[in-house]
Amino acid sequence: MTPSIFEELETAVIEGDSEKSEEAAKKALESNTPPLEAITNGLAKGVKTVGDRFSKGEVFLVELIMAGDAMKAGMSVLLPVIKASKAEVETLGKVLLGTVQGDIHSIGKDIVATLLEAEGFEVINIGEDVASETFVDKVKEHNPDILGLSSLLTATMPMQQDVIEKLKAAGLDGKVKVIIGGAPTTQEWADEIEADGYAGDAVSAVDLVKRLTK
Repeated sequence: MTPSIFEELETAVIEGDSEKSEEAAKKALESNTPPLEAITNGLAKGVKTVGDRFSKGEVFLVELIMAGDAMKAGMSVLLPVIKASKAEVETLGKVLLGTVQGDIHSIGKDIVATLLEAEGFEVINIGEDVASETFVDKVKEHNPDILGLSSLLTATMPMQQDVIEKLKAAGLDGKVKVIIGGAPTTQEWADEIEADGYAGDAVSAVDLVKRLTK
């Protein structure tokens, strides 16, 4: 049985094969597969699989990075098509994303950024290992609707709380909604630190952002 285009995209990412990912993305467009579906049901699924394996210690960091690179290769084909089709559409809102201080993980956050862009949001991705003060400065600078704080390490989770406290100290609470995500985070943690929302994966993060910006 021939694998579906979604399976081809997923496998390319799992194998960390950027070339194969790019080819599968082109094939998806040629077969009129909606690019957003190719991302969600193919590329993102592959990265989630590798991410889950990494968190269980079944694969190494290098394989996680290769999976992320393969996803980006596929995205480089699909994203321009999505953006072109949304060119006339007004942006649904502005989202500022970053990984908190002490944490250099980027893949989960970058997938969320990509899916949000594909849905028509303006995304400002300020990177990894971002100081709490920098988040506050960037919120003042860009005035986003949503601030997303990513933390992939239990040790860096308190930095999510630190950002929220510094936003309050700067008088910005109520002006931006704060959502959190990352493997060790939970809804209970979000409630404890008074975040406006929690998402366990990229797809639910997009749904959450849509709900909060309505």
